Amino acid sequence: MAKQGSGSILQFAPLQSSVDEGFWHRLSSLKLNKFGIDDSPIPISGFYAPCSHPQVSNHLTLLAESLPSDSNDESTMPPVIRGNRNRCSVPGILYNTNTMEGFHALYKQGLLKAEAMKIWEDIHSGKAVEDCAVLSRVLLISFADLKKWNFHYWFAFPALALDPSATLVDLRPASQWFTLEEAESVSAACNEWRNSSVTADVPFFLVSIDSDSHAAVKHLKDLEACQRDGQKLLFAFYDPCHLPNNPGWPLRNFLALISARWNLKTVRFLCYRENRGFADLNLSLVGEALITVQQGWREQQCVPNAVGWELNKGRKVPRCINLAKSMDPTRLAISAADLNLKLMRWRALPSLNLEILFSLKCLLLGAGTLGCQVARMLMAWGVRKITLLDNGRVAMSNPLRQSLYTLDDCLNGGDFKATAAVRSLQRIFPAVEAEGIVMAIPMPGHPVSSQEEKSVLEDCKQLNDLIDSHDVIFLLTDTRESRWLPTLLCANSNKITITAALGFDSFLVMRHGPGPFNSIPNLKAETENSLAAGMDNLALTNTDGQHRLGCYFCNDVVAPTDSTSNRTLDQQCTVTRPGLAPIASALAVELLVGILHHPNGIFAEAEIANSSSGGNFELPLGILPHQIRGSLPHFQQMTLLGHSSNSCTACCSTVVSEYRKRGMQFILQAINHPTYLEDVTGLTELMRSANSFQLDWDDDIEVADDECVEL
Repeated sequence: MAKQGSGSILQFAPLQSSVDEGFWHRLSSLKLNKFGIDDSPIPISGFYAPCSHPQVSNHLTLLAESLPSDSNDESTMPPVIRGNRNRCSVPGILYNTNTMEGFHALYKQGLLKAEAMKIWEDIHSGKAVEDCAVLSRVLLISFADLKKWNFHYWFAFPALALDPSATLVDLRPASQWFTLEEAESVSAACNEWRNSSVTADVPFFLVSIDSDSHAAVKHLKDLEACQRDGQKLLFAFYDPCHLPNNPGWPLRNFLALISARWNLKTVRFLCYRENRGFADLNLSLVGEALITVQQGWREQQCVPNAVGWELNKGRKVPRCINLAKSMDPTRLAISAADLNLKLMRWRALPSLNLEILFSLKCLLLGAGTLGCQVARMLMAWGVRKITLLDNGRVAMSNPLRQSLYTLDDCLNGGDFKATAAVRSLQRIFPAVEAEGIVMAIPMPGHPVSSQEEKSVLEDCKQLNDLIDSHDVIFLLTDTRESRWLPTLLCANSNKITITAALGFDSFLVMRHGPGPFNSIPNLKAETENSLAAGMDNLALTNTDGQHRLGCYFCNDVVAPTDSTSNRTLDQQCTVTRPGLAPIASALAVELLVGILHHPNGIFAEAEIANSSSGGNFELPLGILPHQIRGSLPHFQQMTLLGHSSNSCTACCSTVVSEYRKRGMQFILQAINHPTYLEDVTGLTELMRSANSFQLDWDDDIEVADDECVEL
């Protein structure tokens, strides 16, 4: 190649950017989970390496690790791993705005000037000599549209402008500038520099060649030792550019350092480039430039002009990338599903605990009108682990009211609701971990034959195992008696239990209180006598002495029995106004979220709307009631409180202790003998006493009636 220069202005090849998708994913995560609406500058690190191909320049690259970690550490800088020959670190700053308007309104020249000022200060303080990586900086402004996965961004690589510009005297391939002996020694010295873990990523250095053609590579701070008579001295840098007639962008600030720090007017520089990991002196360039800046330019208070905004296809406009098409659909679905929840934490609900919701395991007993709605509401709140239990099939009348089913699920006799619901949930949200269990719940008042006992007992055991393995149980079945066994098992296991029940135009949503033995750490260690002695107190109070909240059966004075036999068609079907189930289902899930965010969880006291007590805690989600009863005819809703009953057929200490002592035999007796639960809990005796009780003034009333008749 012919000699270049001869008095022309030294022109530099602009640095080019490259952003890995992982960077945008990490930025999205930080924006949603950590930064929120905080648009403060974010420290970043870019990476580049010397050119390694004769036709392709290396870019400055941003990776996921260019950003701070997702942890809550207050560290201001992302960790930088030194010693990687392919990653010369470049410090930088990111301004990520909250709106597109904010992105366009950024004072770009002011931001560029501020970054250039940092370089200028590092030059004058001597930091740039000690740590030459700070001679290069990267500035990035962006707006992340996380709904559409559009990222608008603009890079700048701040460079200090010499005034006047440097003059190029000579520029040629390094192989033409060195003698053969010098070239061999320079190559060996540079290869050693690049292969050392201490200096591999040090992008600016000195190359000195003595009279014996021996080359040495030194740090910038060793300049004085290299300035000896008879030595050739070159200011070298890792050049990412491949062009044969232009040095790369890093040389700009290198020349500013040389002029301001050492006041040199003639500078010989080496644009170091590689091939297959070794120095390539045919690709590398050696040049000579003259620097004649104006008087006062070197003063620290006189900050040079800054340039460096990256062009987009020759124009000064930002770039935009859309990652929606390149992302895995399931990952996109997860990001989109979590978006609304994470945005809640920005302003409206900073205390929202998404980790609890994401890890929660919910068991839905019933996959009908209520079960379909509750499952969808749970997914909207971020719940990912849902099990649905039902033994029914999808009928032609179901899809209009039960939102997870379509006509296809009704064909050929109908699919099982549990399995059809799971398929639908997975179509709606592929990341859901849903399971369908086809099983009937054993019920009091529905006797079983001796041949059926084994199957029923297996169902009871499976139901018990399911309840033990889940965190929350929803009772969403359409008969009263089908709720009894789950209520008993939940009281025994002390599980969060939510009931939703529908009438024609009214509904009930309630949370069950904790089990009666929640205050005993080791029930098996208690003797039978001591258990009986403390039973009354255990049945009605929590660990803190407060009255225990009741379950679905606590207000009943009769045991659950068969409610489906000898019924007309309208009594067999769940006949309700269509708008009722979505209302009740939504309230059931909101009630659960309230429990999860209450400091006392399942033990939380009940609060009533407009109550003066207001509880002992400031609850971001509002009050936490016990029961919510609604009436559509009056468009009214009220919150009620019902304490547990020591005669409850499902959750009182008598029933739970009988179950713990007798196990499945107790359940079989309750199923086969309708009055057994009433006998055990004392309800039979209570009703007998009530029927035989006579009021003293009954006779007087009868006399008065007789007198009236006579008149």
